[in-house]
Amino acid sequence: MKLGVITDGISRDLSHAVDVMDEFDLTYAELQFVGDAEVGDHSPEQIKDIDTLLRDRGKPVSCLSRHIFAGMTSQNRPGDALHTQHMDALKRVIDMAHIVGSPLVRIMTQKKEQILWGSGGAEKWNVAHDAWDATAPLIAPAVDLARAAGLTLVIETGNGTMVNSNYTARRLIDELNAKDTLKVLWDPANNCWCHELAYPDGYKEVRDGYLGHIHIKDVQVDTPRATLEVREFGQGQLGPLFQPMADALRADGYDGVISFESVYHPGNGEFEAGFRASIDRFKAVFGP
Repeated sequence: MKLGVITDGISRDLSHAVDVMDEFDLTYAELQFVGDAEVGDHSPEQIKDIDTLLRDRGKPVSCLSRHIFAGMTSQNRPGDALHTQHMDALKRVIDMAHIVGSPLVRIMTQKKEQILWGSGGAEKWNVAHDAWDATAPLIAPAVDLARAAGLTLVIETGNGTMVNSNYTARRLIDELNAKDTLKVLWDPANNCWCHELAYPDGYKEVRDGYLGHIHIKDVQVDTPRATLEVREFGQGQLGPLFQPMADALRADGYDGVISFESVYHPGNGEFEAGFRASIDRFKAVFGP
């Protein structure tokens, strides 16, 4: 399978991140923050330098991952000031994607409301009425923009966003009738927060043409205590599930990229050290 890394999980110094990628034979670079800027905020000269570096080093870009729509709420509406700000940023990221050859651009959804649907009385007393209904109209203009630009959007399953599971991601794609342009960026560690079992439950939601990209990290969640711990690969609650996930992806012929998300550090704030502690095991499970 195609393996890569979100480069700023190693370093925002892209040249150094690529050196480390070479050290561990990783091919695909997912860009989020490079230098002092998030993708979409670089100057034309900086984008040219990024493109030249990656092409010279043989590192195709798998995805440009800006936090599009993150931080919005269900009170926002298409065309309001904040939505317009995010759409403008998306246009810049799409322009960058054409230059660096990224086939995918990551988007997110607005802040999570906890209970979206219910019955037996919950529909009156507990559901956050109209919260889910506000989601599709916020995302629809982004889908139209990407479709016109000939790019694919991937919507990340976030642990604090309206789309926080493969179920909700698939439901949104279906409501938008956007399977041609909008795919799921599956982050099974994020989905742990809402207790969606990554395999087989989560995978079954996206295996039939909905899956576009994958982030891999390991975590231990304690939802009642509102606590999240990132752990070395294989040492968290996803540890027993990684191999069956990888086996299923191979069996189904998944041809997208799996990006290692290096957000673990061993207690000293050194994320490159966390990367080095996990990357060999990640490759052993998900590698070719």
